[in-house]
Amino acid sequence: MSVPLSEFVPLIPEIFVLTMACVILLVDLYIKQENGSLNYMLTLGTLVVAAILSYQLTPTSGSEIVLASTFISDGMSAVLKLFLYLVTAGVVVYSRQYLSERDLFKGEFFILALFALLGMMVMISAYSMLSLYLGLELLSLSLYAMIAMHRDSVQSTEAALKYFVLGALASGLLLYGMSMVYGATGSLDINEIASYVASGSGDIVLKLGVVFVLVGLAFKLGAVPFHMWIPDVYHGAPTAMTLFIGTAPKLAGFAMVMRLLVEGLGDMHAYWQDMMIILAVLSIIVGNVVAIAQTNIKRMLAYSTIAHMGFLILGILSGTAQGYSSAMYYTLAYAIMGMGGFGMILLLSRKGFEADKIDDFRGLNERSPWFAFIMLILMFSMAGVPPTLGFYAKLAVLKSVVDAGLIWLAVLAVVFSVVGAFYYLRIIKVMYFDKSEDSEPLRSPADMRTTLSINGVLVLFLGIIPSPLLNLCTRILGGG
Repeated sequence: MSVPLSEFVPLIPEIFVLTMACVILLVDLYIKQENGSLNYMLTLGTLVVAAILSYQLTPTSGSEIVLASTFISDGMSAVLKLFLYLVTAGVVVYSRQYLSERDLFKGEFFILALFALLGMMVMISAYSMLSLYLGLELLSLSLYAMIAMHRDSVQSTEAALKYFVLGALASGLLLYGMSMVYGATGSLDINEIASYVASGSGDIVLKLGVVFVLVGLAFKLGAVPFHMWIPDVYHGAPTAMTLFIGTAPKLAGFAMVMRLLVEGLGDMHAYWQDMMIILAVLSIIVGNVVAIAQTNIKRMLAYSTIAHMGFLILGILSGTAQGYSSAMYYTLAYAIMGMGGFGMILLLSRKGFEADKIDDFRGLNERSPWFAFIMLILMFSMAGVPPTLGFYAKLAVLKSVVDAGLIWLAVLAVVFSVVGAFYYLRIIKVMYFDKSEDSEPLRSPADMRTTLSINGVLVLFLGIIPSPLLNLCTRILGGG
């Protein structure tokens, strides 16, 4: 079977990222580097060029489906990929000093990060269950290795093992669900599955397959009751890896939910909506309540992530174009907020000191008023306090839920958001009203301080002027 070269044009960004990962592998093998600066610059250059290619190759209208309906290029994939490059660049910049001080700033980090990025790009543009699963496995295998990179740390090894075992279980459940959907519909193609479901031919095998698919998706997103891996992995992994795991894969996870549930099984919305409601309610309640008891800020942010995934699911389960666009808006907002939150932990960390306890933020205002203010913006945004990005993200999701007639669900989400505000405000209290036990000044590279400052200001700016990003999501997913 011959495939015209024109079919590969939409895949040029993926091909470029793969090529550069191989180039960095060879560079690291043959060129001795004292501080990994060449790999660092090559990785950032790769992300910039990939962003330009993705922007230039985005269809001006509609979508472009190639390679026997396994790959799609559309507005949603373009925006998610651009944010993916942005978040990955943030991870690389924020992690530079942290990894260097722990002798982890090596070629393996950059290579695994780019292969994980490639897996997420494939997931975002996958239009077949086969290509979707290939992207997911490429991402997962890269993350397992990244978490285990700190070989001298028992915590990192334990976290990698837990993630591997539970990730393999989740992948198996998802694959089993996909096989049942294939058995019922006779196709791996998302479009053909949608046509089969629209014909009203839903049988018990298909419905059972949807249940397993949903369980696999819930594992990957970290929704309750499939959340057990998140706190331990976030806590045990090196903070730089936690930053990567906690942000970029959420963008790919949103795309996976949209492709499978919305585009493929959208006409079965009435069937999977009730299961999504249970996932959302449990995630919001458990995430916000259990986070209050945490003293480790990485575990606290892990349970915070679970609660945020509950809000993401709220937008999806509404089953409307407005709900889907609000869920996309929330995903982008969370990626930006999460990047800043974990970036602040990396800023305070130094050799032999992890800064992963809430008490480590004591008196930050005395040591650095500017970065205390940045952390204040980020915590306010995660709590949903106006005028920050997080407030409008939650407001958009709640509006879609109310418009879908699920008022009780919106009320419950608001109540537990207020409960959850406590643990965010506790960090602000510690920064501004507690005495610092550490008089050591903050030492970090200029590029990290600049990027982190831009990150915090962007959260505030997109809160004061939310319409550009919200309108972009609305235009892409037809919510207006």
